[in-house]
Amino acid sequence: MSGRVRIRFASVMLFRARQFEFNFPRPTLIMGIVNVTPDSFSDGGQFFETKSAVQHALKLAEEGAEIIDIGGESTRPNAVPVSEAEELRRVLPVIDALASKLRVPISIDTQKPGVARAVLEAGASIVNDIAANRTESTMSRVVAEAGAGYVLMHMQGTPQTMQIRPTYGNVVEEVGAFFGERLRHLSASGVEPAQVVLDVGIGFGKTARHNLELLRYLKGFTRFERPLLLGVSRKSFLGQVTGAAEMNGRLPAALACSCWAAAQGVSIIRTHDVTSTLKAVRMMEQLLMYPN
Repeated sequence: MSGRVRIRFASVMLFRARQFEFNFPRPTLIMGIVNVTPDSFSDGGQFFETKSAVQHALKLAEEGAEIIDIGGESTRPNAVPVSEAEELRRVLPVIDALASKLRVPISIDTQKPGVARAVLEAGASIVNDIAANRTESTMSRVVAEAGAGYVLMHMQGTPQTMQIRPTYGNVVEEVGAFFGERLRHLSASGVEPAQVVLDVGIGFGKTARHNLELLRYLKGFTRFERPLLLGVSRKSFLGQVTGAAEMNGRLPAALACSCWAAAQGVSIIRTHDVTSTLKAVRMMEQLLMYPN
């Protein structure tokens, strides 16, 4: 027995996104980000054109991303909303081009049920929804009918208001209560638990202190027995904590958070920097092995 090893992962879970299935425990999934926007905080519209967005998505998959997340509307603080028609104009050509080329799931980062429905029909498999606190059920029905994966994210307010003095009595308890209520809502709408991933929403209506509290408590959210997704890539709180004012200086802090998350049972890391994140997380997973 002394030569055997095991890895500390979360409890056994299935994540199903249409024709794709991921069974956990397994190595942490890396979700690569492609922003098809002219005003993204992280890449300044570098991949706004369809050709460059498609090339970048294929490059991220080659680097080891097992999910590609396509977004056509910036969700940075104070971002200006775009119409459904404009969002579709940006993302549909990219997804049309990638659907026959990628062997990994395509995720659509959208708040709009109409956009989600159209891109799922075009070949996407996951809806990454920052507005999961909506009161109407249209998005839930779209996800249920398609059998799509669904990333349920917590956000206080909207991108236009979320960083105007975000306030909580206890951020950990309130995010946990949100997950419980939303999971019940999704189930009532016909979305199966196996379709759902949970995201605490780092930077979405949270101060740096709130973000750190949520990061410290990540393991506690595994009680919902659903995969957890973490997105900290290039976010401003990393600079606030470390003093790295420039975007390019935030990668070391993001890698530290990603490794911490993997050790706490997080199943998916969403990042702009796939190669560095994958190497760091795989090293952490090796360190988590121990004699039985």
